[in-house]
Amino acid sequence: MLKSLTTQRLMLVILFIALFTMAVRVPVDTDIWWHLRTGEYILSQRAIPLNDPFSLTRFGQPWIDHSWGSQIVLYGFYHLFGGNGAIASGGDVGLALYTALLATGGMVFIYLMCEGNVFLRALICIITAAAAAVFWSARPQMMSFFLSTVTLYLVHLYKYRQRDRLWLIPVIMVVWANLHAGFSVGFIFLGGTIVGECVGRLLDAQNPNVLTWPQIGRLALFSGLGYVALVINPNTVQMWTYSFRTVNITFLQQYIQEWNSPNFHGRETWPFLMLLFGLLAAAGLASRRMDWTDILLTCGTAFLSLTAGRNIAVFAVCAAPALSRQAEAVLEEHGLRLGRPIRPRGPLLAANWILLLLVILGAGAKNVLALTPREIIIAKTLVLPIGAADYLNQHEENVALPMFNSYNWGGYLLFGAPDYRVFVDGRTDLFGDDILFKWLHATQGQDWDKTFNEFGIRLAVIEHDSPLAGLLRIQTDWKEVYQDKLSSVFRKGGA
Repeated sequence: MLKSLTTQRLMLVILFIALFTMAVRVPVDTDIWWHLRTGEYILSQRAIPLNDPFSLTRFGQPWIDHSWGSQIVLYGFYHLFGGNGAIASGGDVGLALYTALLATGGMVFIYLMCEGNVFLRALICIITAAAAAVFWSARPQMMSFFLSTVTLYLVHLYKYRQRDRLWLIPVIMVVWANLHAGFSVGFIFLGGTIVGECVGRLLDAQNPNVLTWPQIGRLALFSGLGYVALVINPNTVQMWTYSFRTVNITFLQQYIQEWNSPNFHGRETWPFLMLLFGLLAAAGLASRRMDWTDILLTCGTAFLSLTAGRNIAVFAVCAAPALSRQAEAVLEEHGLRLGRPIRPRGPLLAANWILLLLVILGAGAKNVLALTPREIIIAKTLVLPIGAADYLNQHEENVALPMFNSYNWGGYLLFGAPDYRVFVDGRTDLFGDDILFKWLHATQGQDWDKTFNEFGIRLAVIEHDSPLAGLLRIQTDWKEVYQDKLSSVFRKGGA
């Protein structure tokens, strides 16, 4: 066992320790909390909500909770590790572990799809993880990241390894459709592969990796069965068109950051550019022509990424194996190949084990320090209305008052002050453009009194320095009953 720790195996172990450590982070995403609240609701009521139970503006209206399965898992991780609603608890560690496990699991499949020696694959995986990390948080979308890598891996086995596991596609889609609506990514990969293989069969039939027409037909058949299988869901046939309805919400495209084009002034987007430009360079330098399926998948997902930053992780999943194939071709053409692994002995073997031990200790220390109660409290109080939620819970006489709140905080208020019904939260598909634009105009100080009168608003939990907060401070019938550096609570009629 000790003598089997070659340099390549050591590199592989270090790689996945590094990837896991990269994925461990304090759960502060504002959408985490309404997912947790829903998971708790499902478990307590023993029913999947088909109508909204949480909001003021859409209470009782039909709601497609496409993430219900993931919400149960999320709440399970939170509760299992001691989550109790406190600002910092073991539940935050559970959420961080949920994210890291799914992220690392997805990177395992990406590594398996890559070609070349362990060092080339490790380099590509590190860049890929850095690019996809903008997507990683303790939300149901992590299920989509993981399952997208599994789906592409099944296609990889079929195309490059002659191993047919396509019967798993419908099974995966049934599971995926009950975890997150990101199953559309799986069909992008499957559809892109089918079209790419058809083009390859017509224009590059001599390529040994191009599927035959019967193979393409078999892939299309199981992809179609996967789409039909989406109906095995509490929302039945509505899942067939759900993704199309969501992307047509104007508010999402205009005002939600992750649906906007990436900001290339931010360093977090640079790994995406490294992947994109690296792929272009490797394709240009290699004499081996790039596979048509790789061309369609990478170009298509690159376009999606340039129009909406949330799609960068989708591009990263299919770009990594494509880049590895072209980069390996370049290395082979220049005679740059890794020799046969040599088993280290004596001092070199001891050095390998010491290095591995140091990496494990360093990663462990980083993860522990990142998730101390102090660090969690600091991170959360910077973005979440912790104090405002505490005020609401301490003043139960306000529960019956119709409440207006910040969109970004609606999800947390559902969790942190569960007795109050929110005006809006991160469920954009539920609220639609009508409510969301009313919220936007009101929070900007436009026709706020009209919206407040329409819904009988008597309580407002908003950003301390927002235009609406400034307007409410000069109203004689509104009083600021709570404030801190981040948030303010206003009540009509005062305390």
